[in-house]
Amino acid sequence: MTPDYFCVFARYNRWANTRLYDACAPLSDADRRQDRKAFFGSIHNTLNHLLVGDRVWMGRFTGVDSGIRKLNEILFDDFAALRRAREAEDDRIQAYVDGCGEAKLASMLDFKSMDGAASSMPLAQVLGHFFNHQAHHRGQVHAMLTQAGATAPSLDLLAYLREKR
Repeated sequence: MTPDYFCVFARYNRWANTRLYDACAPLSDADRRQDRKAFFGSIHNTLNHLLVGDRVWMGRFTGVDSGIRKLNEILFDDFAALRRAREAEDDRIQAYVDGCGEAKLASMLDFKSMDGAASSMPLAQVLGHFFNHQAHHRGQVHAMLTQAGATAPSLDLLAYLREKR
């Protein structure tokens, strides 16, 4: 996998998050917080988890502890603040990935899991997991939008690639 490959995913990530937040914005706060029996319960909690996961991994990538200790931590109770934080995190992700050359992608990432266990994995594989994790939980929000009676946007990578051509 090349640096360009991950740059596409970083840009796709931003595009998909923007579309998802745009679809969630018209919902009432109560609708975003309603327990819809997803892994993190509600749309709001799942969006928070996506930010939590990204901050944890970005901390590992950059060697700066995120300070997050729980995967279900609510970082932002307010939807507008959560959205602003999401946009800032997408900027940070893009900048990090843009700075990854082939040598960096070929390196090992040494990190500690949430329970403190030491681990080492190829950075390219961890970045693959990072972007896959985002798609997984965006899919859950997508389904919850449908449950809420909202129009769920297309989040397919191919839709992004076609739009950007």
